[in-house]
Amino acid sequence: MTYDRLVCANCAAPVSEGRCPVCRANRERLQHESPFAGLHPMALIALVAVLVAAVAILAHQTV
Repeated sequence: MTYDRLVCANCAAPVSEGRCPVCRANRERLQHESPFAGLHPMALIALVAVLVAAVAILAHQTV
């Protein structure tokens, strides 16, 4: 999940802005959760599509 759309329950501001200590702590936690946590979902889908295409090309060349 990306934190750019999350709203803090403590200050009602976007978590990505880090206005309060709770926002900043949650932003840090989400950033360290996964290397792909900060990626936009469409960027992640595009990355997977490129990897699948590369594997298909390599499989076709080895046959």
